[in-house]
Amino acid sequence: MRIARWVALTLVLALVVGTVAGCAGLGAKKKPKVGIVFDVGGRGDKSFNDSAYAGLEKIMKEYGDKIETKFLEPSGGGENREQLLRQLAELKYDGVVAVGFLFTDAVTKVAKDFPNTKFALIDGFIDKLNDKSNILCQGFTEHEGSFLVGVAAAKATKSKKVGFVGGMKFALIEKFEYGFRAGVAAVDPNIKVFVDYIGTTGDAFKDPIKGKELAQKQIKDGADVIYHASGASGTGVFEAAAAAKVMAIGVDSDQYLSAPAAQQPYIMTSMLKRVDVATYDFLKTVIDDALAPKGTAPKYKGGYKTYGIKDNGVGYAESNANAIKDYKATMDDFKSKIAKGEIAVPLDKATFDAYIAKLPKKP
Repeated sequence: MRIARWVALTLVLALVVGTVAGCAGLGAKKKPKVGIVFDVGGRGDKSFNDSAYAGLEKIMKEYGDKIETKFLEPSGGGENREQLLRQLAELKYDGVVAVGFLFTDAVTKVAKDFPNTKFALIDGFIDKLNDKSNILCQGFTEHEGSFLVGVAAAKATKSKKVGFVGGMKFALIEKFEYGFRAGVAAVDPNIKVFVDYIGTTGDAFKDPIKGKELAQKQIKDGADVIYHASGASGTGVFEAAAAAKVMAIGVDSDQYLSAPAAQQPYIMTSMLKRVDVATYDFLKTVIDDALAPKGTAPKYKGGYKTYGIKDNGVGYAESNANAIKDYKATMDDFKSKIAKGEIAVPLDKATFDAYIAKLPKKP
């Protein structure tokens, strides 16, 4: 009898403990899960992808073990972008950042299939979104930041010849080109600007050999300052510039900080495109919404958000302060005029041609 009573008591206690634990589990909040899917070039490109990762790093430091994070890199030419997005959505990630406009089609498809996951699409555009959409398209006024480094290039050149090396020839990268050319022309419209693109596919952002070849060609033609907007391919541009002892301008991140010591003296500045800020802003709203008490109004809003000079979404780096000290006042003067709307920076051929036509002619 005693054995039977002991067994019965044990079973009752086990049932009570299991029920309490089960109730506690039902009441506990799951950890918010956020992630990034990089584009070609991946982590370590010292540019666009690394800037996005910096935003994730800031989130990890701020929230610690309250959240789960993951980042994924595409294979080859990025053919598995959609598959990687689906992988995180199927794991019930709350927020996913897709790094680059080449994700546009993949995000459109996956977001439709997973309405409970929020997606940030950096540099891409999807029509007819609103604040209730589970997609946020994050854009930048790259042409404005490129204008500023164009001013620096024009002030620094001694040969009156400068260069631009773009990655994939596409409207987005052309914004960098035309903004840069406009900044150069604002200082001196007689300065020659060489323009070359690495390719017409996403692979153009991970071809440092071609980047180096194009930079060497421009240097041979007389360019003594070269601005690149070519992702990981830009490492080749820096190699060529340092070898020839001419100046280079980085993009997206402050590339002076990540360059080898021997190249640093030749990286005068970088056009800052704050992908880190956009990534952090999106992930923070998603996490805060997931952790907020029930009934709290959500912070997240879908649709569209643009980062520009006014809110420090774009700008220029000052790590190599000596290289730009003589031009900084001029750059900041133009920066102020752009922020006030006194200068409308061109972003394509049509607006560039119109801009040039209005410039006063210099002898």
